[in-house]
Amino acid sequence: MMIMTDVEIRRATATDVPAIVALLADDPLGATRENPDDMTEYLRAFRDIDADPHQTLVVAEREGEVVGTLQLTIIPGLSRQGTTRALIEAVRVRSDQRGVGLGAHLMQWAVDEARRRGCRMVQLTSDRSRVDAHRFYHRLGFQDTHLGFKLML
Repeated sequence: MMIMTDVEIRRATATDVPAIVALLADDPLGATRENPDDMTEYLRAFRDIDADPHQTLVVAEREGEVVGTLQLTIIPGLSRQGTTRALIEAVRVRSDQRGVGLGAHLMQWAVDEARRRGCRMVQLTSDRSRVDAHRFYHRLGFQDTHLGFKLML
């Protein structure tokens, strides 16, 4: 994998929240789910994420601009002989930065961090409509081994 020396991956701060929300809203699914005009709930959620030692929200920054993000959750568990796993969520790369290896760089950071924190498995979910993302995850070695279910509350 190409090393991106011009990109810094760092823990997100509250001042990054508008840029992160813009990334989340910048696709057909996100455009229907996100509301970049009101940061109130996003900032509340950020405080919760930031206070939880099992959560790490990061941004990829290039030339002072947020160009990518993901959230890494560490999940201790009893199954698989007490395996700790990592869940990667909300992976986004700014549209003008796609196709140059930034997503792979972010994902490698997440896998390395999961390994550093004692995880023996990394997992993620992806909406069925995100076929480009599925190809991307397959190229990185992820396998679609499970069927996911959600119940909206």
